[in-house]
Amino acid sequence: MAAGPERDIDELPKNPANYMALTPLWFLERAATVHPERLAVVHGPARYMWADTYRRCRRLASALASRSIGPGSTVSVIAPNIPAIYEAHFGVPMAGAVVNCVNIRLNAPAIAFLLDHSSSEVVMVDQEFFLLAEESLKIIADKKKGAFKPPILIVIGDETCDPKSLQNAVRKGAIEYEKFLESGDPEFAWKPPKDEWQSIALGYTSGTTSSPKGVVLHHRGAYLMSFSNSLIWGMNEGAIYLWTLPMFHCNGWCFTWSLAALCGTSICLRQVTAKAVYSAIANHGVTHFCAAPVVLNTIINAPPSDAIVPLPHVVNVMTAGAAPPPSVLAAMSNLGFRITHTYGLSETYGPSTVCAWKPEWDRLPPEERARLHARQGVRYIGLEGLDVINLRTMAPVPADGTTLGEIVMRGNIVMKGYLKNPKASEEAFANGWYHSGDLGVKHPDGYIEVKDRAKDIIISGGENISSLEVESALYLHPAVLEVAVVARPDERWGESPCAFVTLKEGVDRTNERALAVDIMKLCRAKMPAYWVPKSVVFGPLPKTATGKIKKHELRAKAKEMGPVKKSRL
Repeated sequence: MAAGPERDIDELPKNPANYMALTPLWFLERAATVHPERLAVVHGPARYMWADTYRRCRRLASALASRSIGPGSTVSVIAPNIPAIYEAHFGVPMAGAVVNCVNIRLNAPAIAFLLDHSSSEVVMVDQEFFLLAEESLKIIADKKKGAFKPPILIVIGDETCDPKSLQNAVRKGAIEYEKFLESGDPEFAWKPPKDEWQSIALGYTSGTTSSPKGVVLHHRGAYLMSFSNSLIWGMNEGAIYLWTLPMFHCNGWCFTWSLAALCGTSICLRQVTAKAVYSAIANHGVTHFCAAPVVLNTIINAPPSDAIVPLPHVVNVMTAGAAPPPSVLAAMSNLGFRITHTYGLSETYGPSTVCAWKPEWDRLPPEERARLHARQGVRYIGLEGLDVINLRTMAPVPADGTTLGEIVMRGNIVMKGYLKNPKASEEAFANGWYHSGDLGVKHPDGYIEVKDRAKDIIISGGENISSLEVESALYLHPAVLEVAVVARPDERWGESPCAFVTLKEGVDRTNERALAVDIMKLCRAKMPAYWVPKSVVFGPLPKTATGKIKKHELRAKAKEMGPVKKSRL
């Protein structure tokens, strides 16, 4: 017999007074009502209060709607962290459309693929990236010939940049962003989505693998993640947030919307440098910022002339994007930053697990504290399910800290799916879980720890080697600034670890062979013999725009080097 609806104590129906679709868009209206004269967005000489930001977002929504951009439309934004990309997170969905923030470090063919795949009807582009957008659109036009309908092209001017690129874009027919806003109504009666499952944002996976997939996020998830972020981090009302994390990366981990909920202030950074970070802390009273480990490394290794020691106040830093080595976390803590370590993916609206700190850990020795802090932790408040499962049986692995499995999630802050890619969506959601592709373990206290991407694990003589654990040991060497470890073919063991190392400024590079020997010597003291890299390559590491190291490029390089000969270990 088919099961009927679950029983309840009443038969009271939903109605417009007691039920509305969840959306973060209302946060902006509230911030403008409660704190109209509080700073919302700061960028160089530009200052916008919450009342200004609300009016500008309504103008943007109105200008889009008057050009028939609404439900079912995608608006792509190619810009660094400037006010316009922040405004697009509200103005675009207030028109009913979907915002697609594009990674500015991609090349023209990659951007052409995203603009075409997303069927972008509007492209908003920062003046410094106008030629890149133009080249991308030409690639699509050449491919589609007569079938190409050019999108509405809007160029965003920036007072901190040379005006020539803006003048050039306007001369070529692009609409200047401020003029576009002027065509909109500051009192525009925007409408929230009727259904919270309606898409709010589209974002393409970061490109550490070859084919980017379009991750579709809904209003409900964005709303829940906005609150989860604030609660997990203990963010205060009126927080002053520095945009070191690109807003094009997973909508700035949804902090774009969280800051409106908190009536906080966004301090924009076009370019991230240690000096700019320290300067913003001193001049704007920054209380919070997010950063991938690569940015933390820059802050730790800043020259004394750029740094402020001690910090004038506590600065909270959330890190995710790649597993940070314990040494990096410890060094940031020693500088006075309060670190929150999180983990997540574009498919989970950004960070969705947190290494929730326990007061009793404060009494542990520094090394033990750093080791515990480097774990990815427990589920976010907005995530209903998190586990590590056996890839063959799909059963949870034992909580022993050693049995490897895949990290999986389920809940309201998991994406809708991949745009126009049912096969990839089906694979990602197999057996009722979102499959992260990350391998990890579950510790006896329930905290999870990422050990590697499934494709990054090194199998040497039938034994698994975690590239992340080898990297953590290598970071302990005083000459190492950055490191990535990948598999290199090995004649005897099938594969063995190969370390790609970027050295710190000032390190003597005249005898790299001796330096490689010294690095291997440190490894032998810290890990099993078969984990020790058999080869060390010095030089800069290729990275995505969000600071993730492109390990697929390094794997290809290691393969080109040929197999390690006569490996004795």
